[in-house]
Amino acid sequence: MTSKRCERPDDRSGTAGRVEEAFRNCKERDESALIVYLTGGYPSFETSLSYLMACSEGGADIIEIGVPFSDPMADGAVIQRTSDEALRAGVTPKRVLELTARVREKCDVPIILMGYYNPIFRMGEEEFVKQAKKAGADGLIVADLPIEESLTLEMFCGNEGIHLIQLIAPTTPEERMMHIAGRSSGYLYLVSRLGTTGARGNLSEGLPALITRAKEAAGDLPLAVGFGISTKEHVEEITSLGADGIIVGSAILSRIMDGVKPHEIRDFVKELKSGCRKR
Repeated sequence: MTSKRCERPDDRSGTAGRVEEAFRNCKERDESALIVYLTGGYPSFETSLSYLMACSEGGADIIEIGVPFSDPMADGAVIQRTSDEALRAGVTPKRVLELTARVREKCDVPIILMGYYNPIFRMGEEEFVKQAKKAGADGLIVADLPIEESLTLEMFCGNEGIHLIQLIAPTTPEERMMHIAGRSSGYLYLVSRLGTTGARGNLSEGLPALITRAKEAAGDLPLAVGFGISTKEHVEEITSLGADGIIVGSAILSRIMDGVKPHEIRDFVKELKSGCRKR
């Protein structure tokens, strides 16, 4: 299988520059980018906004906002619960877009919308991407959309200057990994272990070799590692392995579930970010 890189948003004049700038600034500071994930609209619309802003104030370089979905098959118990509660509270994709716009009004942090294909399909790919761009989003991750079925969404994202970020996993063969990397934009998302999202006590033993393979496939595209990362020590370890970005989600959401206040989330994000410095 041969791979031809599509035209990326960063190749188009004046579009989607925040993601590139975030990685470039981190590289200049000799550190990995910290990418945080929060479920949009959890535990409520206004408190969700407060937590998102706390993550930005704590030093998050990129924020992924999850679009709640009824069947989040790639996610573990924490994100499943937060998605379910957000849906029960009436959070819709349109409300997440409103939340995105509110964040964009307050700060210039790159925003990635992460979710599943069904809500995009229902709204219509072109309409969803146009609305995401209007709200100030910089990218999109669709966890259950295979690369072979993402051509039209990729086209609409390219038209609007939105990054379509693809995922690879430990089971992805080398040739397919290169093909997926060639179609990804913004960064390449490496799922660090088999199974669903969620904080873990230890990182996968095979992670060093996996990151090496993934970086070779990614080439000059930044590589971000997610799934199971929950502590500063995890962040330090993955930084030492050469990852360009490190994604933390469930560890933050579980604290929010326990009633931790926004200023405490800000401090936790600051602690995680301190682990991104390359030694």
